[in-house]
Amino acid sequence: MDRRHLVCPTSIGGVIRRHSWKWLAGCLLASAGLVWFLYAQLSAHGFDWRLAAEGFSRLHGSWLALSLVPIAGTYAVRALRWRIFLKPLKPRPSFRKIFKATLIGFAAISLFGRPGEFVRPYLIAVKEGVPATSQFAAWLLERIFDLLMALLVFAYALSRVQASGVQVGPQLTWVLKTGGRIVGLASIAILIVLLSMRHFAEPVRKKLIHWLRYLPEGRLAKAERWITTCVQGVESTRSDAALVAIFLYSVLEWILVAGCYWCLALAFSSLVHLSLVDVLIFMGFVSFGSAVQIPGIGGGVQVVAVLVLTELFGVRLEFATSFALLIWLITFVVVSPVGFVLALKEGLDWHSLRHLGEEASVQ
Repeated sequence: MDRRHLVCPTSIGGVIRRHSWKWLAGCLLASAGLVWFLYAQLSAHGFDWRLAAEGFSRLHGSWLALSLVPIAGTYAVRALRWRIFLKPLKPRPSFRKIFKATLIGFAAISLFGRPGEFVRPYLIAVKEGVPATSQFAAWLLERIFDLLMALLVFAYALSRVQASGVQVGPQLTWVLKTGGRIVGLASIAILIVLLSMRHFAEPVRKKLIHWLRYLPEGRLAKAERWITTCVQGVESTRSDAALVAIFLYSVLEWILVAGCYWCLALAFSSLVHLSLVDVLIFMGFVSFGSAVQIPGIGGGVQVVAVLVLTELFGVRLEFATSFALLIWLITFVVVSPVGFVLALKEGLDWHSLRHLGEEASVQ
């Protein structure tokens, strides 16, 4: 195995680096700047901060606490699903190691954004002793199944809204008009990709190596290792039982996400009145909007959540903003303290995590 593809956590930082406080200070300053900017922009448009604060003050604490259970379950399900990705390379992958890497990886995403996406597959490769490239391929496979589930939930939401004949604003009108086409085309594309991984991965590997045969011997050997490990990362798609298990774990993950949204809706029930069907519709539009840039609005969970709550369900902007912020905190940010504690126990500090993400993203 090429050791340059692996990074040992203890070699990156056995102790917390001296300049870790600089990263903390920088993050705090950036957060303060963002809060100030949002405060200034919303206040300029007549946003009532007192009402927004009232939304948090009237939360039902028991339902808020209960929402942590299903969202924590999603990380466990992701780890169980990843074990299936690993089995062609390692017959008995460790759930505990993958689960810890999953928590650290999502904490890195909340802090560093896009580069943090690669921390999780990189750490799993390190802990399980497999090529990092294979885990990047497994990460791509995971994203494909997540996208498939998001499309299914959005298709349900779209059918319910279209059947109701509800009038929406211009941004969501675009979604209603084009959403069906996007779901259809994306589903076909996903099906083609999965079938290609299942039936054509090995022929493509051989063809690529054949095309690269004119490279110098050393570079050809390196390219062959890289291509082979990529194929190994999606090897699980060739097993019927593995594919069924991956799909069932994906369904379970999204059931848990829906459970979290439902608990948060009940926590906010004194101000935002959503039935279980409304919650599923809301989750479908949010999952779609976070993956697709809506014209005039863009993407992002918080922005789309506010848009759907105000235009589709008639919630006041202030309460919609509070609810959207709560969803973001519970589904994305709450894992960060746990992940950072685990990272420190592994000998990683924030600088190390950023280094891992940036280095992994250019592999």
